[in-house]
Amino acid sequence: MLDQKTIEIVKSTVPVLEEHGEKITTRFYQLMFGNHPELLNIFNHANQKQGRQQRALASAVYAAAKYIDNLETILPVVNQIAQKHRSLGIKPEHYPIVGKHLLLAIKDVLGDAATDEIMDAWAEAYGVIADAFISVEAEMYNEAASQKGGWDGFRPFFVDKKVVESDVITSFYLKPVDHKPIADFQPGQYISIKLEIEGEKYTHIRQYSLSDAPGKGYYRISVKREAGTPNPDGTVSNYLHDSVEEGEILNISAPAGDFVLDTSKKGPVVLLSGGVGLTPMMSMLKTLVEVQPERKVTFVHAAQNGNVHALRDEVEELAKLDNVTSYFFYDSPTEEDRENHRFDVEGYVTREWLEEKITDKEADFYFCGPFPFMKAMNRTLTDLGVNEEHIHFEFFGPKASLV
Repeated sequence: MLDQKTIEIVKSTVPVLEEHGEKITTRFYQLMFGNHPELLNIFNHANQKQGRQQRALASAVYAAAKYIDNLETILPVVNQIAQKHRSLGIKPEHYPIVGKHLLLAIKDVLGDAATDEIMDAWAEAYGVIADAFISVEAEMYNEAASQKGGWDGFRPFFVDKKVVESDVITSFYLKPVDHKPIADFQPGQYISIKLEIEGEKYTHIRQYSLSDAPGKGYYRISVKREAGTPNPDGTVSNYLHDSVEEGEILNISAPAGDFVLDTSKKGPVVLLSGGVGLTPMMSMLKTLVEVQPERKVTFVHAAQNGNVHALRDEVEELAKLDNVTSYFFYDSPTEEDRENHRFDVEGYVTREWLEEKITDKEADFYFCGPFPFMKAMNRTLTDLGVNEEHIHFEFFGPKASLV
């Protein structure tokens, strides 16, 4: 436990962290990777280059300082980050390295303003925060390994099927090399894939949402090719699309993630997705149909056009059921889309449309997609009076603010 003086000192740094947090975390990663380049085998290089990881860490450090006297307040954030850490293989021995370089970065950026008293208080506070993460993650590691079909670390799976779903999205059906049972998962969760790519200096680990219902004896991921050169986001997705064929072996983590469908509820569900954000929604939709066939589901998906719209046939088949309604939005439909009536609405998902079609504000809303789409959905649902406890969303990558 921290004494009151230490708490007061740490909380006094909150305004400074709000102003200089991203500069501190940027310097932190520079220092840490400079001294420990082996950690580049764990961290997502794309998120580093785009500054997303730095912003996410700055936000987490700011929250930790603000609520240092009541860390229970940020337990949801701790849990979300810990889920990702477990899927990446972050271990207790990494925390002293992080702590050392975070303190060095604070001192480096703030200079003389970072007095010995402040640095000592932050060193003590970091120890408490690190212990909280290590404790939560230890439980997660144990749960992942001890569950039926579970495992620790990364396990070899082979690509049983590779299916092109659209011009930009391909599905991979993964089965364990040892043909033993695999861990169950909750709809909305993801797996990490660990790749050694020829010509790449470091290992790449990427997380992909599972796009099918659990209990199938395989895991399915549906991966979007990230176009553009150079594009650090595309290193892994392009490799999977271009170089990984059926029969090849991929090392993956046990499923993780806290963005999950709540099947304890009985009320209506609205699933909103944009682009490849439909992958966790597909898992949720298929699960709802299988285990809660009486539950009303509205599936809304936004895509550019039919050429890039993946898994449409699966949704259309499920929409034949009495409890499922689907709507497809195309913002740039092709002539073929128009001729074959492949979409329901031209344009974007608007507040007016949602207000007209989704009248039950007590429904549970789940959404995922590109950041602008998610920001628009969050603002719209809030403006329409949907309670925060009924709004659920997932970021592909580090957490960001939707406000």
